[in-house]
Amino acid sequence: MSTVSTDPSPSTPAPGAEDPAPTPSGGGPRLVLIGPMGAGKTTIGREVARRLGVPFADLDELIIEAAGRSIPEIFAAQGESAFRDLEARVLALALEAHTGVLALGGGAVVAEGSRALVAARPAVLLEIDEETARSRVGRGRGRPMLGGEDPLGRWRTLTDARMPLYREAARWSIDATHGGIDQIARRIIETLEGAEPPAPKEHA
Repeated sequence: MSTVSTDPSPSTPAPGAEDPAPTPSGGGPRLVLIGPMGAGKTTIGREVARRLGVPFADLDELIIEAAGRSIPEIFAAQGESAFRDLEARVLALALEAHTGVLALGGGAVVAEGSRALVAARPAVLLEIDEETARSRVGRGRGRPMLGGEDPLGRWRTLTDARMPLYREAARWSIDATHGGIDQIARRIIETLEGAEPPAPKEHA
């Protein structure tokens, strides 16, 4: 996995200046964003999609649409295991059907099967530090995995446990702590455009 630092330069490209990132062979998303809760996957993903002129999808929103209820409601009624099962099924479908930018929830790559599917796509890990997480996750409202008296402590525990899995699934890692949304989105696009096409898979 390659690590890319965020360019701190303040320059902003003209609208429409970015060329579309190459479409992965076999279809599927042009970009999958993964990372811990609060990393900005949805916000940054929307900006990348806007710049590339492609659709954006948030896996959590797709899950809500499929379930007909909010994620906290799914956790409360059915528990985390049922949520993860649904998440894995919706993710597998999205990785085949969605052709733009896809942002995943923080736990979406914990399951080995899901992680393998994501690793086969152009996946970028967005990394943030603890201070940034503190300002973004707040009291954990709307995030069942951060419930309890110490949401930040829970975030730290989950992120430490999941980071090796994120790194296993991601092709690139980008610092999302420093720089604005425009800068981070531009760096992601530059990374995609400079990427070498994946080597063809060998068939037995």
